[in-house]
Amino acid sequence: MRLLIVEDEARLASALQRGLANEGFTVEVAHTGPDGLHAAQEGDFDALILDIMLPGMSGYRIIETLRADENWVPILMLTAKDGEYDEADALDLGADDYLTKPFSFVVLLARIRALLRRGVTPRPARLQVDDLVLDPAAHTVRRGETPIELTPREFSLLEFLMRRAGDAVSKGDILHHVWDANYDGDANVVEVYVGYLRRKIDVPFDLQSLQTVRGAGYRLTSSVGAGVSAD
Repeated sequence: MRLLIVEDEARLASALQRGLANEGFTVEVAHTGPDGLHAAQEGDFDALILDIMLPGMSGYRIIETLRADENWVPILMLTAKDGEYDEADALDLGADDYLTKPFSFVVLLARIRALLRRGVTPRPARLQVDDLVLDPAAHTVRRGETPIELTPREFSLLEFLMRRAGDAVSKGDILHHVWDANYDGDANVVEVYVGYLRRKIDVPFDLQSLQTVRGAGYRLTSSVGAGVSAD
């Protein structure tokens, strides 16, 4: 298994390279952002270990570039930045895991093996159904070139539906994931917010992509013109 370490602390990078080589991995090291990006683009790696603060280009930018190029190599962020928003940004941009310094080599090794078991699967940073695009990191939504303003709850509902695009999703599942597992209010709140979403993502564009599935819930699917039956 081939690993790429992108880390500007030379002693740490060297120690990691030795330790992982002793575990049977073939390891390459880059010390700057541009060198790391070039190596990741040109090499056939099974996983990347990537710092955030790098000379020349941040780890965030490397993730963005690789995912934009549809390079889905598993990425483990290894960084001294331990704020929850830093972690959220990295994961939203397309990282697969996040480990802060100082760290246990045993834990790092276990995280790498978990990524390798998962393999390379598409994990786009942006969600898209036809021309409807949601960017979790930038917290933006657009239909074609038209930006759409959503409330935080509407955004969460749309994100959940887009991650399950094509599937019928029950009110119960929506309440559990978008509201709260212990929510005990009126379940019809889902219907209300689905209505809000339709008026923003479909009605202005004469579309019916957000459909009601009788007895099952709701489904977000490829855009259907308002003059055409959705079911």
